Amino acid sequence: MSEIKALTFDTGGTILDWHSGITARLAEIGARRGIEADWASVTNAYRRRSLARMTGGAPDFQPDFNIDDVHREQIEIVAQEYGLSGFTSTDYDTVVRAWHELECWPDVPNGLSRLRSKYIVASLTILSFRLIVDTCKSAGIVWDAVFSCEAIGFYKTRPEAYLRAAKWLQLDPAQCLMVAAHPADLSAASRVGYKTAFVSRPMEWGRGGTGPTGKSDVTFDYSVGSFEELADALNIPPLKVVR
Repeated sequence: MSEIKALTFDTGGTILDWHSGITARLAEIGARRGIEADWASVTNAYRRRSLARMTGGAPDFQPDFNIDDVHREQIEIVAQEYGLSGFTSTDYDTVVRAWHELECWPDVPNGLSRLRSKYIVASLTILSFRLIVDTCKSAGIVWDAVFSCEAIGFYKTRPEAYLRAAKWLQLDPAQCLMVAAHPADLSAASRVGYKTAFVSRPMEWGRGGTGPTGKSDVTFDYSVGSFEELADALNIPPLKVVR
């Protein structure tokens, strides 16, 4: 693996704990409106619908909208499906803003800093530029580059998304390691020559929740439970503590 020069990261799910953040915000709105619901299930339905809308169900689909547009569209649809008639337009906007206030998984800040000490680290994501800026700035996460698919013009898992990111990094795909919690993402990256690292996020969809993460048709080069474990696997020493 000595030829690896850059690590590209899925961000929604691999970096950000969207389930906890969105579930909490929906519950807050529900309490304010006097509405009770299984907010974890509402959140997962919302996420599934949003992902499906971004991919369009066709291999050559190229949306002319970004994830923020989809989040606003789909929360209204899901609210109607679950009978959340007390939700207002302002509440829908509040939920969309909540995506920009998500927290990252606990292992991310220190683990990513370790990885960045040796490699180029870049976000390769279907999320919007502004969503990445807002969430990562508040978490203190520093990227060497952010590649949003809204600028690439092709959304993962289209091969063009991975190839364009490698080209912009001025690297061959084989010099890039795709890091993700989603097997389908890693499989797509592998098919164009990327190395792969699977990071397990068993709580991504909440306790007992499952989502359309897809199956892998490849063997991952690394399979770890945290960014710290990935740094260990890549022989990166712990960060020195300045006292």
